[in-house]
Formats: sequence, C-alpha cells, structure tokens
Amino acid sequence: MAASELPVLRDLDKPQQKDLDRCVHCGLCLNSCPTYRVLGVEMDSPRGRIYQMVQVHNGAEISASYQQHLDLCLACRGCETACPSGVQYGRLIEAARAEIENRVQRPFLTRLLRRFVFGSLLPSPALLKMAAAGMYVYQNFGLQALARGLGILKLMGKMGELEKLAPPAEFPTFFSAYGKVFPAEGKRRHKVALLGGCIANISFARLNEATVRVLQKNGCEVHVPRGQTCCGALHVHSGIREDARRLARRNIDALLGEGFDAILTNSAGCGSTLKEYNELLEHDEAYKAGAEKFSRLVKDINEFLAAIGLNPRMGNLPLRVTYQDSCHLAHGQKVRAAPRQLLKAVPGLEFQEMPLSDLCCGSAGIYNVLQTGMSMQVLGRKMELANSVPANVIATANTGCMLQLRAGVAMHGKGQRVAHVIEILDEAYRKA
Repeated sequence: MAASELPVLRDLDKPQQKDLDRCVHCGLCLNSCPTYRVLGVEMDSPRGRIYQMVQVHNGAEISASYQQHLDLCLACRGCETACPSGVQYGRLIEAARAEIENRVQRPFLTRLLRRFVFGSLLPSPALLKMAAAGMYVYQNFGLQALARGLGILKLMGKMGELEKLAPPAEFPTFFSAYGKVFPAEGKRRHKVALLGGCIANISFARLNEATVRVLQKNGCEVHVPRGQTCCGALHVHSGIREDARRLARRNIDALLGEGFDAILTNSAGCGSTLKEYNELLEHDEAYKAGAEKFSRLVKDINEFLAAIGLNPRMGNLPLRVTYQDSCHLAHGQKVRAAPRQLLKAVPGLEFQEMPLSDLCCGSAGIYNVLQTGMSMQVLGRKMELANSVPANVIATANTGCMLQLRAGVAMHGKGQRVAHVIEILDEAYRKA
C-alpha cells in the first residue's frame, strides 16, 4: 500500500458510527463482562466503554482515564454472545485501540519496547529461536530453581510475578517443520495447511507436532508452508493494525495459491484474527478479494476435525475431563460443540461440563502481562468453577488459555492437568 494512502486508512481505524449505533444500551452484556463482574464499575463494562467511545467519536479528548478503561478490557467478546442487538464489540474495541495508537504518543521507552516486540520479535523466526534458547537455558539448567530458591524473583517486583506466567521453551522448535509436507495415513482425504504461529513455535512445538499427527490419522496431507508468519492477532488486539496488515498480506501470499482444502490453526486467538483478515484488509483493493477467500478457508482444528468426521480408531483413555471454552473460539468464532464432540468420542473418557465454561480465564493474549492484577482476579474466579467439577484434566483449545490455566492450577487448583483437546486425541491415537 502506498504511503499516501496511510493517513486515509488511519482515519478509518477508529470506531465507526454504524457499529456504535448498534448498541441500544440495554445492559444485558454487563454480567458477561469479566471486569464488570470483578469491579462492578459501569465504565469498565461493555456498555460503559461504548459510551466512552461515542464521546470520543463526537469530539471528546482521548484522556488517560479513557485509555485506562479500554486497556482494562480483556476483549474476550463474551458481550457479543450476550448482546441481542448484534453489537460487534470486538471490532469496536480493536478500532478504539487503533485510534489511540494513531493519535496518542506513548513514552519513548514504551514505544521502543512495543516496536521491538511487535515489529521485530514476533515476525522473526531467528529472534524467536534466540529468545527460546535463552529461556531454555534459564528453565532447564538450574537458573530458574536458583532464582526462586534465593528469593531473587520476589525482589524483582512485577517482573518476578510475571516469571510464573512465562511459557516453557521447547526444543527442537516447530520452525524445523517449515517447508515440509507430512503425508496422510492411508487414503488422502484432504490437503491442508497448518499455521505454526509465532510464540507457539517455540513454546508449544510438541502441540504443533501432535496436531500434525492427528491430522495424518484423519487422512490429511499436512503442509507447513515456509513463507508463513505471525498471524497478527496480538498486533490487532493492541491497536497496531498497520503491522497486522503487513503480516496478513504475507500469509495470504504464502498460503492462498496452493489449493488447500483448509488453512488450520490450533490456537483460537490466532484463528479469530485469521478469520477476520477480510475486515482487516477491507480497504485494500489489491488484497481484498484474497483476504475474503483466505478467511473462508481458515478453520479451527477442532471445527475441522468435527466436520470431516473423526477417525474412531483410538485407544482407551480413562480420564475425567472438563472443558474450558476459549473466548475467541466460543465468542469470536462461535465454535462450541466441536471440542466437546471430539472429547466425547475418546474411548474411556468421562466428560464433565464446567459451570460458566465460557467465562474468560484472564489470559487474553498479553493481557496477563500488562494487567496482571485484574488477570489474576479473573483467573481465581475461573479456578473456583474448574475446581467445582470432579475432573482430573482441564481441556481447552487455545495456547494462551493453557498457560493461564496452568498458573491457575499451581496457585488455586487440585492438581489437575491442563491439556489441549488435540493433545488428548493424540494420546488416544498413540495408545491404539
């Protein structure tokens, strides 16, 4: 896109009147909002935040208070499920954050850090592998145990608290699978592409490998295209839409012309953004049609497997499993039945439904890093619900939720194991 077009596009990266007008201020969304449930403050509810967006749209300044109320939103989109008027709150909160990003200058060090993380680290396999190497040494060569044992982390304040949420580093990383094709077992039924992600390639490499194996068991020829990159979800959630557009174009170029039956992801947060590339690039004439086709091809791994009919040749797994709905799968993609259908298909598995299973766990991308206090309060309430169910496994369908729930089990749990639905299917197939 030409540089001359950016100012026009930035003017569109803000809440639009037609989206704001959908809200009739009925308040039926309030009880579905995690921050409102904790604080009981109107300005920290979907209705209250939309009211503030309207004021800014009508000329009010972007104040520090406005930024704080929007920053405290998890963007879980639970309010979209509750809304009888079809308000696209996810679209509104992302647009409002983009408007803040375009109009408010952040402190220099904050700008520098954001530029490094979003502009350099997440799209770069080389930098991600370097970060993974450092994490692996820290976590596996006694440094982590030493830091915790000596109480060094307590002296580091918030940084010490965040260390508990740090994802594990797994070697080899999944970047080693890029450019490879994994043949179907038996007759080929589908040709699919798998998106590895960014952080998932170094912290959930074994999950990605399990995803490939499960797809092979279900007659899929799995391609891991070399040209793919970060999906841009964290960028979109943070208001950095122009960087997200660049990543979207790279993924479209890498995957769209290969004749895939589906483009798959095992991370619900990524999938929600991938399915909305058509909105992200709706004003880009060169990529608009491609983005719409790309979005139609994207499927969550649970959604895809349930649709094609699951291979039933699995071994017995005597587990009691409850399921935690990932917000961006349940509310963003409207996929609820598929993960439960897959779990119930596993021989020997006893499924236990969790109360309020679609209430956010507090992960929300990097929310638990930026808003740790609120995130931990939301997580505490989630663990009360998880602990009320007689299950020894908490299953979910998003990598961020997995990290958050593992922290929740460590702090508040009953020794439950946290697993992705696909990991459970992989175990069952390997047992057979």
